[in-house]
This record gives sequence, C-alpha cells and structure tokens, in this order.
Amino acid sequence: MLAVRALVVDFDGTACLQDVSEVLLAAFCEPGWEAYDEAVDRGEMGLREAARHQAAMLHGSREEMLAHALAHAELDPTFPPFVAWAQERGLPLELVSDGFAFYIRPILERAGLGHLPVVTNEMVFDGRPRLRHPNGHPECVGCRTCKMLAVQRLRESAGPVAFVGEGQSDRYGALYADVVFAKDALVRICERDGVPYRPWRTFDDVRVELEALRELPGPVAPARCPGWLASA
Repeated sequence: MLAVRALVVDFDGTACLQDVSEVLLAAFCEPGWEAYDEAVDRGEMGLREAARHQAAMLHGSREEMLAHALAHAELDPTFPPFVAWAQERGLPLELVSDGFAFYIRPILERAGLGHLPVVTNEMVFDGRPRLRHPNGHPECVGCRTCKMLAVQRLRESAGPVAFVGEGQSDRYGALYADVVFAKDALVRICERDGVPYRPWRTFDDVRVELEALRELPGPVAPARCPGWLASA
C-alpha cells in the first residue's frame, strides 16, 4: 500500500507547463503588472491584493483571453498518465490553483480530464475583470485560494497528502502536507521554511518516488500560517 492516500497538485507551472496567468498578463495587461509580483516577493503585499490590482489591469475579453490561453498552454505530457495511475490506485487527486482560473477547466477538458476536481478562484467579467475567492480562508486575506485549507481538508477526509508544486503560491500548501514534491522557486522556499522536499521534473518522477516511499516526513504545520494577513 502506498504511504500517501491523497494528492494535491498545483496547476500553473505544475500540471500545466506554463503559468497561464502570467501568459495572459504578458499579452493583455497594462505595463507595470510585474511590480505587484515583486512586492509579493519582498513581503510588502499578499497574493490576493496583488492579483486584485493585476486583474483590474487586464483589457481583453473572456473570449479573447481564453483563446490565447488555449493556444499557448499545454499540460505536462506526463500529467495525464499520472492521473490514470492515481485513479487505478484509488488516490483522490485535486488540482489547487491560486491563478486567474477561468482557463483551467477548458484546458483539462481538451485533454479528457474535465472530471478532476479543481479548487481555485473565480474570474468575473463584468467590466474590468475581477477575482472572487470562494476557496479563500474565512479570516486570512493573504492568498486568493487557501492551499493550506485545501491540504488540511483532504488530509482529514482521505489521509496523508502529497503536495506537488513549483512556486510562491504553493508555499503554504507545502507547509501542511505529509510529503512535498518541489521544483523551481518552491525548492528555495522549502529550504528557507525547513520543509523536507523531493525534487521533481516530471510526474513520472513523482510516481516513482511515491511507489518507493515507505515513511513520510509529515507536515511542518506551524500553528499559524506564516502568510497570515487579517482583513483591515
């Protein structure tokens, strides 16, 4: 039996090779959107506030941006076989994204993966685009989608959770997972936070590691998420 009982996978840059939100910002946003990412990196602003500013700078319609996303985004080719492997073993797999979100379901459906559960934001197109956060924390406003809560909920319902990610928005999911697979920016973040991790490049790497894994590091699970920001 596998040591983990559930899987949480980031979408942008993880299940999908591209960060689709950044692809859209580069194509449809007014100049200066990068400054908000830099403010997040410096700890001056939460992810939710940064996205609010960036979404308001987008000037394309939903149809235009979705067409662009579908033309420029592709799933990691090792992800669909990984999904099939997880399903054969009865492992729940949830995609958890803190991005602009509206493109995720169409990209999945194109690959025959429209059945996967997705925990994410909601982009509203009525005038300038804006984000709603149905999966945010009820008190903290630091992130748009609370990956900490997503991991905790699945852990409570299914058992030990493996988290697969690559970037800044994955930090708080990684802190509460039983085992973490990290690449790119998440490697540096895990090292800074003292989170044990396994490096990965493809989902074949993740599958092989999970099949061999007998003991789990367990979650770091600080009593209070370090990204906590209370509303004013």
